[in-house]
This record gives sequence, structure tokens and C-alpha cells, in this order.
Amino acid sequence: MCNPVLFAVAAAALLFGTAGASAQSGSVETAVGGYSFEDAAKEHPDTRKFHSADGHLTFAIVTQTGGNGFFDPLYVGAKVAANMIGAEILLLGSEASTEDVARQIEILNQIVHDPTIDGIIMTTPQAGAYDDIVKTAMANGIPVATTNSFDATLLDRSRISHTGQDASAAAIAGEALVQCLIDRGIESGTIVLPSSTGAGNVEVNNRVIAAFNAIVEALNDAGKLANFAVDAGPQNTGIDLDPNEPVAGVMTLLESRGDVVGAFGGNALWTPAIAQASAQLGLTGKLCAFGFDLGPAQQEALRSGDLTGAIGQQPFLQGFWPVMQLYLQIDRGISAANLDTRAQLVKQETVASIGQRYEN
Repeated sequence: MCNPVLFAVAAAALLFGTAGASAQSGSVETAVGGYSFEDAAKEHPDTRKFHSADGHLTFAIVTQTGGNGFFDPLYVGAKVAANMIGAEILLLGSEASTEDVARQIEILNQIVHDPTIDGIIMTTPQAGAYDDIVKTAMANGIPVATTNSFDATLLDRSRISHTGQDASAAAIAGEALVQCLIDRGIESGTIVLPSSTGAGNVEVNNRVIAAFNAIVEALNDAGKLANFAVDAGPQNTGIDLDPNEPVAGVMTLLESRGDVVGAFGGNALWTPAIAQASAQLGLTGKLCAFGFDLGPAQQEALRSGDLTGAIGQQPFLQGFWPVMQLYLQIDRGISAANLDTRAQLVKQETVASIGQRYEN
């Protein structure tokens, strides 16, 4: 039997709840300034006439390599954004599987003079190499946005939007590497951080520095620093190896040291190289192998266990948001709307959950 008191209380609560909702509901259609939000949300009538004046916007995105799969999600993100705003997007980059800044600059020098281009998105892995591109683009009335790698010294840096991950995110991998050693009961040995410092990639150099510092700090906090040698080269930017023979270089490094228990690679070249060297030397499951990026090679190495963990930098966003940045700059006058894409640590047990929508 229904309790009449409880029924009355419930009915009253329902009544007051409904009344409260009605009192709070409402529609705000006009801004305090007097304009309607409907009109304010419309695209400016001159936006599609910008620069090329051909009735639609065309953006070009140019990376330093299109041949190793890392930038594939970035291209997807750029395409998704372009589709959303009804723009054309040219997906460009060096055909090489490793960084080829010279080829990227060659492509940029072509499109910066293309009268059909309304905006340029570019990676800037080599500090000081892109100032002339920026200068020419601005002289031609073409806005620029940068993505992925960050050049703090870029011409007019404060006026140019950037989308990317701060290099300090590599510290997460450094901390995870030390935790791997602790979990496996490894009490001593050498930790190496191979790289190609001669390439001048400031972003990668800063990642290695961040990982090195994190490894040293975590070992020190655990009271184990005296038991380990942590080698990241003379400047802590990496042990300089030949980028043309990455796997052979890492194998030689691991064999020459004899007691390597951990390794970190700062990009999509050295991370797979560490995994392959580990597999060929029979160190899978023994070497705490960490690195950067979540391209096809890294994901496969995570699944096999040749790689213990890798840091993702959300490359889909690094393609999607720069397109929106350029559009907002043209249509709304909004510039330097930077986005930090943050970090994503992926291990063997979580690798199956990524890449479902081409986001990594």
C-alpha cells in the first residue's frame, strides 16, 4: 500500500523541481550589445574572397616527412577540419621516411608563391630554417600557422599560432622507465638515450633533455641513482648516432655497453630503432624500452613487447586545430590561439585502445 505521506512529499518534490526548472529555462538570443547570436555566428561575406578570391579557401599543410606514417593522423585531422569549414586542403611533405627539411623547404618555397593558396601550415623542426618562408608569406598576404615542432625563434613567433606538444611531456616516459626498472627488480645498470643531435631538431633535443632529467630525478628519489649510469651524451640531448643506420647504431651501442637496462628514443626514428635492436638482441621483456610517438612501427612494437611504452602527442589535433586557427584568423581576426596537445603514455596493455579513428 502506498504511504500517503511519502506520496505527498514525492509529489511536492516533483512539483517544485518542475517549477524550478521552468523558472531557470529561457532562451538568450540577443547579445547585450544588441546584435543577435544567429547573425554573429555567420561567416563574414568576404571570407571566401580572401587572398585567392576564387570563392573558396585553400590551405596547404607541409611536414618534414610524409613517408613514415607518423603524420598520417595529422593529415586526417587537417582533412576533417577542412571538410567542416568547406575548405580545400593540400597534404604535402617530403617523400622520405626520415626527416628531410631541405625537401620540405623546397615545397614551401613553391606554395608560398602560389596565388591559389590562402594559408600555410608547417612543421618547424629546424630552428632558423623557416624565417624566409614566413617573411615571404606575410609579404604575399598569406597567414601562417605552425604545428608539431616548435621553433621559439621563428620570425614573428608571437603573432603565429602553434599547435603541438611541449617537449617537457617526455618526462612522463622518463618517470615510467624508472618505474619499469623498479617493477622488474633491476637494481643497477646503464640507461642510454640515443639520438641524432646533428640534425638540429630542437624539439627532439628538448625531449631527450626532459627525459634525462626525469630519469635522474626519479632514480634519485628512489635512492638508486648511484647504482645507475644515465647517458644522454655530453649535452644531455642524446648519444649521437647515424640516423641513416638507426637500428645498427642502437645495436652497437647496447652491445658495447654490455649492461644496458633502459633506453629512451625521442622521436619516430629512434623509438622503433630501440625496439628492433632490442628484439634482435633478445632483450624483449628485459630492456625497459621507452620512446616517443605512436606511429605504426611503435604500435606494433608495443603489441610485441619489444617496446615497453611510448608517448603520444595527439597528432590528429596537430592537423585539425591549425586549419581552424587559419580559418579563425581570416574570418574572425583571431590569431596566436595556441593549443598544447598534451601527452598520452601507451603501454602493451593499452595499445589496443588507440588508433580506432585514425587519431594516433
